[in-house]
Amino acid sequence: MAELATIARPYAEALFKATTGAGVDPVSAAAWLDELAAIADRPELRQLAGNPKVTADQVFALFTQVLKDAARAALPEMAGNFLRTVIANGRINVLTQVAQQFRALLNRRNGFSDAVVYSAFPMDSAALSEVGAALQKRFGRKLNLAVQQDPSLIGGIRVVVGDEVLDSSVKARLEQMKAALTA
Repeated sequence: MAELATIARPYAEALFKATTGAGVDPVSAAAWLDELAAIADRPELRQLAGNPKVTADQVFALFTQVLKDAARAALPEMAGNFLRTVIANGRINVLTQVAQQFRALLNRRNGFSDAVVYSAFPMDSAALSEVGAALQKRFGRKLNLAVQQDPSLIGGIRVVVGDEVLDSSVKARLEQMKAALTA
């Protein structure tokens, strides 16, 4: 079986090309794609979609009903067409990867990278902007920062930008000391 990322790539690239070619704001497209991916990640929806007795129209109706129940605006026409294509091809399970790859394409076009800052304690906006400026200087590119709290770090932060990791947490330093002492 092919990797989900491999299956998702053509969908993400086609959607990205369609949004930029049709004058649709790719940022708003990324937002509705994230919403669709969140809905598709629900196990009960995947189970229903996998049922051979359930039609593609019924699955589509379920998606739109979930969006409506969440007080979201109606799907844009492009989103509806995209969702119908994904459902018809039986690829609901790759929507999360499509959303990730779409964001990567958008970031690449805009010169950004996604960064996750793991912190042992909550960070206020002033500290986050200070850390963000230092990280942009360190990594040499603009960053979209997301913060996640991880008490296991004890103190400090751990930053993940793509496949690069910058770990200045107390936990990492203790592990380095342990390795040095046991070597």
